[in-house]
Amino acid sequence: MGLLKTSRKLHKWLMAFIGLQFIIWSISGAYMVFLNIDYIHGDTLVNNVQDKIDPQQIHYPLQSLFKQYPQATNVILDRYLDKTVYRFSLDKQKMAIDANSGQPIEPLDRTQAEKAARFYYSGVGEIKTSELILENPPFELSARVLPAWRVNFAELGAPAIYISAETGQLVGKRHDFWRLFDWMFRFHVMDYDDGEDLDNNLLLWFSALGILSSVLGMVLVYFRVFRQKDSESRASETEQLGAVGVAR
Repeated sequence: MGLLKTSRKLHKWLMAFIGLQFIIWSISGAYMVFLNIDYIHGDTLVNNVQDKIDPQQIHYPLQSLFKQYPQATNVILDRYLDKTVYRFSLDKQKMAIDANSGQPIEPLDRTQAEKAARFYYSGVGEIKTSELILENPPFELSARVLPAWRVNFAELGAPAIYISAETGQLVGKRHDFWRLFDWMFRFHVMDYDDGEDLDNNLLLWFSALGILSSVLGMVLVYFRVFRQKDSESRASETEQLGAVGVAR
């Protein structure tokens, strides 16, 4: 019975130690599974502007663009308000050119940024605030897209639309449900540091302890179910033999 006693003791203390993390895993996993991932990504916050591209607005051919900007890379055809534009990279700079006139799109001021955010946004809420982010972006926005305007809308989930200040391009769409999802993911992978490094030894050790606790639990089940049944069976046979002896 030494194995039973040791297993029971270790299982009890292991579960007391890692039980809270098990609860966190369950809650965070349920949140990530139950919510639609497209909604979490914010796809429902924006219109599909690609459907609005009008070929009749393209009078500046792609050949002219490469002739004027031979170093252009990552060229795409996109929409900006009522215009069809070419967006591309030029060294480290992001640029946009009117596909009709060939004129560059000027950097956006607050009014233009809010107008662009309203163009992309699929909701009906009013604009609450807007701010230009030049450095130190919030965790939900990559520093690679700076400078960018953040336009906040007064609707459920505090949706925010991020617009490139250089090209007017949609570079981010976030709401509180995504922000909570990000925290839930961090809790789920036990990333309690900066949310960047997933090479997490803490997760590895807790997973190993969880497996060990499960193995010990199986040992307890074995003793509780199978060994107990075996003992009861032997006891029953002994009683039957005793009854036969008395009868004789």
